[in-house]
Amino acid sequence: MPKISMTVNGQAVSADVEARTLLVDYIREQLRLTGTHVGCDTSQCGACVVHVDGRALKSCTTLAAQCDGASVTTIEGLAKGDQLHPMQEAFRDNHGLQCGFCTPGMIMSAVDMVNRHGGKLDEATIRHELEGNLCRCTGYHNIVKAIAQGCEAMASSGRIAAE
Repeated sequence: MPKISMTVNGQAVSADVEARTLLVDYIREQLRLTGTHVGCDTSQCGACVVHVDGRALKSCTTLAAQCDGASVTTIEGLAKGDQLHPMQEAFRDNHGLQCGFCTPGMIMSAVDMVNRHGGKLDEATIRHELEGNLCRCTGYHNIVKAIAQGCEAMASSGRIAAE
């Protein structure tokens, strides 16, 4: 079994893992960070999105060993103590969730979207960028509003491209 080491939410972690261990399983089962969800196991729904070295990645189809030496951020790592990340606040303020299952992946994808596109996102861009994230409850209207507000908040607080 290979030994892997990475930084997860700012903490150095290491473990011996089977070569076939998925990143999502390592995060959930070994690190007990259960905010990253397993939805489809086929990289279709986006519930498992985390950031690896600052970029969104679907952890259900990524091997943990592929992230050896990487910096990983999960939904638990976005907030700074009791202060929510601006995108988390925007989802709360706009009720960009219903059952909440897709919400961590949506938020992680949204933060990545803002980091890649900068502080100005129009509705068409947001909807296009959400193609890899599925929500079965909301109809996306409030999610799009939340991402637009989160984008503005990230820009005004200087949180773009820096988690």
